[in-house]
Amino acid sequence: MLNGINHITVAVKDLDTSFDFYVDLLGMTPKARWDRGAYLQLGTLWFCLSLDESMPSKDYSHIAFDITLQNFSTYSAKLLSLGVKIWKKNKSEGDSLYILDPDNHKLEIHAGNLVDRLNSLKLTPYNGLQLF
Repeated sequence: MLNGINHITVAVKDLDTSFDFYVDLLGMTPKARWDRGAYLQLGTLWFCLSLDESMPSKDYSHIAFDITLQNFSTYSAKLLSLGVKIWKKNKSEGDSLYILDPDNHKLEIHAGNLVDRLNSLKLTPYNGLQLF
């Protein structure tokens, strides 16, 4: 039986640039680094950078990182002041900032949770919505 997400790996074309982005800008903690990769940690999340051909998704697939509502505005303003690229405007419940990493992998900084999202859907349901 599955318990949750074990780790996330993203392919990066420039390890130094991506390492700096995820550690210095996003605040991940470096745990290991070698010629072709790095292991980082964010809370209990194990995040791997792997030097490889980067082919970011062209669809809506993305990785969303959690942030408290109290820290969202300050953190978002910091990222924007540093020139982080935006890929989408927020149209859903909760505060979100949709950004791109140096390889154009789609990321989201989100202040909210599943309970809040489901409650918002009760007020404004998607077409064909089924709640379980």
